[in-house]
Amino acid sequence: LGTASVDMPFHLALIGELKHHLPPTVPMVDGQPLLYHWFVYTHFATASHLTGIEPLLLLFRLGMLPMMFTLTILLAMITHRLTRSHPATLLAITGTVFMTAPNLYLGVNLGMFTWRGFQSWTGPTQTFGALLFAPVVLLLVDLLEGHRRDEGRRRDVGRWLLLGVFMVAVMGAKAIHLPPLAAGLAAVVGVEVIRRRRIHRPALVALGMTVACSLFAQVVLFGGASQGTMVDPLSLLRRAWGELTGHVGAAEPPPFSVLGVTVLYALCLAVAWCGILGLLCRPRLLLRPAVVLLLGMGAACVAAVLLLGHPHLGQLYFFGACYPYMMIVAAYGLSVIVRRARMPLRTIAYAVGAGVMTAYLIRMLCDVRTPLPPGRPDTVLYLPYAALLAVVVLVAVALMGTGRGGLRAWAFMLVAFAAVGPPAAWFTRALPGAESVPVARTFGEVPPVAVQAVPEGALEAGRWLRAHSDPDDLVATNAHCRWGYENPCDSRQFWVAALSERRVLVEGWTYTAANMSRWRPGSLPERLPFWDGERLALNDAAFQAPSAATIGRLRERYGVRWLFADERRTGRTSRIGDFAELRFRSGDCAVYRIPDGSA
Repeated sequence: LGTASVDMPFHLALIGELKHHLPPTVPMVDGQPLLYHWFVYTHFATASHLTGIEPLLLLFRLGMLPMMFTLTILLAMITHRLTRSHPATLLAITGTVFMTAPNLYLGVNLGMFTWRGFQSWTGPTQTFGALLFAPVVLLLVDLLEGHRRDEGRRRDVGRWLLLGVFMVAVMGAKAIHLPPLAAGLAAVVGVEVIRRRRIHRPALVALGMTVACSLFAQVVLFGGASQGTMVDPLSLLRRAWGELTGHVGAAEPPPFSVLGVTVLYALCLAVAWCGILGLLCRPRLLLRPAVVLLLGMGAACVAAVLLLGHPHLGQLYFFGACYPYMMIVAAYGLSVIVRRARMPLRTIAYAVGAGVMTAYLIRMLCDVRTPLPPGRPDTVLYLPYAALLAVVVLVAVALMGTGRGGLRAWAFMLVAFAAVGPPAAWFTRALPGAESVPVARTFGEVPPVAVQAVPEGALEAGRWLRAHSDPDDLVATNAHCRWGYENPCDSRQFWVAALSERRVLVEGWTYTAANMSRWRPGSLPERLPFWDGERLALNDAAFQAPSAATIGRLRERYGVRWLFADERRTGRTSRIGDFAELRFRSGDCAVYRIPDGSA
């Protein structure tokens, strides 16, 4: 339990909440509204009801597999619908799954190297939202470009109805997909007005639907809560500079350093998506409504990443929302220029090999390790990427001088440049002696807690409480801090609610809307104290100074029926059992029932 990603018990607790309550609230802090993307938890809860499979097993092992498989199929359908090419489809899916930020440093993946090419196993809301968003894009490709008009208006009506259904589903599954979609549709409308002097009606109608769903989600479903997201330009890259140089949490970096890291970030994007430039050989394809839609979505997502700030890098979810679709356009551009240049397979293989060797040699010869050791100037961060640009320029000049034709040389360069990405991202993990850190570290998380910090018997006690209590029973606990992170307290503690599937008076409060609304740059939301001091004091008094009065107040004032005690804090000699009935004990955990009229 202690080595799980910090967010996994949060997801598990919400699955338990949706198994028993609708509308849901935050189970870790009783009475707090759940202003979050909760449709995926309904999906898991329903699957558990229908199959009898434990939510823990569904979340940690089984549930994500069909989502990822189906999402891969849908992305392949979108790519083939756009490109009409099987090789381009395979290339887009391969790039989506394996391409991450091209890291040319030795050492760990830090800072700007935080995006992942495929959806996260530990982020079910993002994956579920991506799964429901893919049909939206697939339908829009048809509606915007008028495919198969011979099927008649009735089929178009069906597509519009399906589009509305999936937009509503995305609204509650992961609404961050909708603002980039609105930007892409607005780009389609704008390009058509400029190009043809007319309104693209399907794009305009879809734009209206998207804006309506976005507003409903923000105002009604999420109650206008920002969840810690605010306008904070280049906050990601300031943090990247700190992690790359070993100055995490230091004062503001120099403006020149932030500018340099921003340029590096843009170069990483250029490596990943350089295939888009292949469409320049046929500019008409760049103006296709479907291509404009995907490019507009990608531009909006990059803008969100650069302009917004979040304490846990939540702005990167925007990037994950559109990354697969930018890879589709990049694969489309590569396939177009390779076909146009009539590159034989042997030449393509040479280009790929050149890109892989370039990534490997630059990494080894430049020998820049991150985070930088003390005393080393941060200008060395630019060395590997400057070397990459120099190689690109030299090879381009050499190819142009061979007389083989500019188009084939341009195609060779794009293929080689794109091939730099995957090995540059993954060599760090394969090199002998390379450092490795948990994936969570790249998102600013602390390393997993030692197994010894997990209270013995927590799973058994939680399961017993679930089996012997009513879903509407309220539980109090003295566990508020993550196991192993009590000083200072990290309030991302959700295991009691997760394992018992019961609402808790006060457990961990980090992700509540009330707490996230208090966050300001320079602090951490998990370190903020609980806002209701009186409630927390009454809760903890029942464990620290148990008496008929302290325990009775929990029952009378809040309706608490059960106490879940971590006895490493109370001790086995605690007098809780004098005023509440001990019903179960396993290892370090004990469960007490507060009798009626205990006061």
